[in-house]
Amino acid sequence: MSQQSNLYISPAPHIWQGLSVKRIMYTVVLALLLPTAGAVYFFGYYTMSVIAVSIVAAVLTEYLAKKLRKRQFVMDWSAVITGLLLALTLPPTIPLWMAALGSIFAIGIVKEAFGGLGHNIFNPALGGRAFLTASFSARMTTWILPTGFGFDAVTSATPLNNNFVWAGDRLSLYRTLFFGNHAGSIGETSALLTLAGGILLLVLGMINWRTPAAYIGTVAVMSFAFGQDALFNVLAGGLLLGAFFMATDYVTTPITNNGRIIFGVGAGILTAAIRLFGGMPEGVCYSILLMNAVTPLIDRYVRVKPYGLKKEGKREA
Repeated sequence: MSQQSNLYISPAPHIWQGLSVKRIMYTVVLALLLPTAGAVYFFGYYTMSVIAVSIVAAVLTEYLAKKLRKRQFVMDWSAVITGLLLALTLPPTIPLWMAALGSIFAIGIVKEAFGGLGHNIFNPALGGRAFLTASFSARMTTWILPTGFGFDAVTSATPLNNNFVWAGDRLSLYRTLFFGNHAGSIGETSALLTLAGGILLLVLGMINWRTPAAYIGTVAVMSFAFGQDALFNVLAGGLLLGAFFMATDYVTTPITNNGRIIFGVGAGILTAAIRLFGGMPEGVCYSILLMNAVTPLIDRYVRVKPYGLKKEGKREA
């Protein structure tokens, strides 16, 4: 008597490495805890409120959007990452209601309006930041010097701003940018902690090295080519945060290795162009969003050759 077994047919991929959406999201959150800890250390307890409000608003918006769309809500932590990333791109003194509004826009409009996780065209966190910048430009460009756990905030220009003045030598400036004791967004001050989080994702295989390498390398090369300080442009601003945590987003960036390089180079060119010739001191947010828009085009023309496929007219001997 033969034993009958069921045959299951499912779409690719057929080999699973044990990675789930939740596990990937957990790992990204873990990596983001490094720049988050730095943000709390440099800017004080208020940043914890901004981060908490941003995350809660993102999760609640996703829950309500799923209910309105009559879809099942699954806590996959993607909304948590959106809220956390958005908070890390905001000024340290931003009102809490603005942080909540940014998360609502990021999830409700940029993500859920396009169909939810896996269907959104643009990075939700950067979409939320762009919305806040367009709506509240004055508050989104108000920066303070790191205050630690004190309460006396002193307004200051960010390193990329034309009004930024550094009294020390170049080496001390690099040291300050590397460790993070300067004005800027909540999570973009410490290059060391952001880089550590990015390396963690690379070591664990959560992101592909090609995009951040192409992105950072292009900004450095263009800065040097136009007579600017390449190392300064790499360490200052949100380049490292964007390169490791936003330009590597699975949904809004190309799926092929060559496509990821093209994406990184394109984002690097746009970032450097905005910094050097644009009216804004920083270009990371808009450069990634613009490259998100052409990702479908990149995926259309940059494809992996199917295994065994040969060009017409070529035959094996």
